[in-house]
Amino acid sequence: MIIFINDRLVLISQMKKARDLSINPHFDHVIDARLSSIKRADFRGHLLVLNATAITAEKIFHFLNNTNFEELQSLTLLANDEAAVESRIKKMYTVVKAAGGVVQKNDSFLLMLRRGKWDLPKGKLDAGEKSRTAALREVQEETGVKAELGEKLCVTWHSYTMNNKMILKRTKWYRMTCLDDTQMVPQAEEDITALNWLTESDVRKAMVNSFSSIRYVIDCYFRRQPAVL
Repeated sequence: MIIFINDRLVLISQMKKARDLSINPHFDHVIDARLSSIKRADFRGHLLVLNATAITAEKIFHFLNNTNFEELQSLTLLANDEAAVESRIKKMYTVVKAAGGVVQKNDSFLLMLRRGKWDLPKGKLDAGEKSRTAALREVQEETGVKAELGEKLCVTWHSYTMNNKMILKRTKWYRMTCLDDTQMVPQAEEDITALNWLTESDVRKAMVNSFSSIRYVIDCYFRRQPAVL
């Protein structure tokens, strides 16, 4: 499970995959939750927590939700019961489902400028709506572009606060191919101010002014995503 809390990557995976850590970036700090408790001072650099339980995860996410750890770059939790950890975390939030896509036209890709940052078209599912249907609908509503759906790319989760409620949004991302962009126009009511077809090189440059979750999706699209345990 990939979650972005305050724009920082949190990876939750199984403890039995710890042997695969050799393919991951260097961890600055490693904690075995069976041997020591998690303290605020531990949230720095690339942090790895071994043997995380549901209770440990809840404490960690309480810290993440209430403190901006400026020195924390990423957090990896390895658990013996991954499902129990994920379930406990989801209960801390109101879960919202969304879908979106990376749209390709020849050698260019569709990006939007929303509230001053480069983003990808996405949005919440309507009641009873399937993710694949919602992804195409949201692309057309936000950009005016009609697209053809491809394979599912990845799934991301990210948190935010709305009306004093903590929201955890699950977004399913799809590869898409442009069918018609003659009616392309940014959806102003969604604070989208510009739409651009960019080459891969220019997309990479645009990601400097984007969100970690969007950079992750783009990396997945170009098959350069971080190693996931």
